Amino acid sequence: GIVVAIVPTHMRHRHDRLYRSLGASGAVSAVLFAYILLQPWSTLLVFFLPVPAIIFAVAYVGYSVWADRQASDNINHGAHLAGAAWGVVFMLVLEPRLAGHFLHALLTPLG
Repeated sequence: GIVVAIVPTHMRHRHDRLYRSLGASGAVSAVLFAYILLQPWSTLLVFFLPVPAIIFAVAYVGYSVWADRQASDNINHGAHLAGAAWGVVFMLVLEPRLAGHFLHALLTPLG
């Protein structure tokens, strides 16, 4: 996850010798979104507030897209997005039936 998460940013900044990016947050995003694929209605604690995982995922992707376009906080939001996408893709490649499981779980939040 960590390698895949950094590739888009590396390609975008490959000619910018001053650009630096270091961290494991893209890999954390990959693991988190793999989990959300498995359990979309589970509860995540975000700053001590309970939030359904799927709601967090939508908000997280929206914020990351916005923050990546702003590029004003020295955080590699593109790596977060790429890691999140990789977590989902990796799981679906390993077990394609997870797509059906995810849709069923998404449509039956109490089930």
